[in-house]
Amino acid sequence: MASSSAGFVAGLTAAAVVTVGFLTYQASANIPAALVGKSRANTSATAAAKAPRDKKNPTALPGSSGTGERVVYSVDDDRVWLVSATGRVERTFKVTPGSVDPLPGTYAVTSRSKAVTGTDGTPIEHVVRFTSVGGVVIGFSAAVNGTTTTPDSTVKTGGIRESRRDGDAMWVFATIGQKIVVIR
Repeated sequence: MASSSAGFVAGLTAAAVVTVGFLTYQASANIPAALVGKSRANTSATAAAKAPRDKKNPTALPGSSGTGERVVYSVDDDRVWLVSATGRVERTFKVTPGSVDPLPGTYAVTSRSKAVTGTDGTPIEHVVRFTSVGGVVIGFSAAVNGTTTTPDSTVKTGGIRESRRDGDAMWVFATIGQKIVVIR
């Protein structure tokens, strides 16, 4: 009986070591470049960050912004594109970013809330979250009062504000797991 107990404990220990190793790897793979101090020049996120623009049509979907059904968000242009599975732009609109920007890369919608209060105290609706930066949750939302004013820069906010009409469209389009591509 003692040898079977020892084998059981050894098995549990091995499983724990594997789990800790996996979680350590996963955590290290998701450290923002700013915290690591290394350039991400060779990552696909950077390739997406340099998406070319159509100078004659600034609202056109930037090249190299991914494939398939997705939400494309340009932090430099403060613009969103809702793109169908065939690559057709279903809708594009301007947004007002929070004080904390997401890093360029590909994400997925992780959670949604019909109505909550934003970090800045504003009642918001149709919240679509997809990442966090330094503990600040990043997501799209619309203020219930319809405002899209620039947030107070002294408060760390990750809310990317849309008009209520655009928020309605995002809510329908960006369900849990929907791909979000962030570009510069």
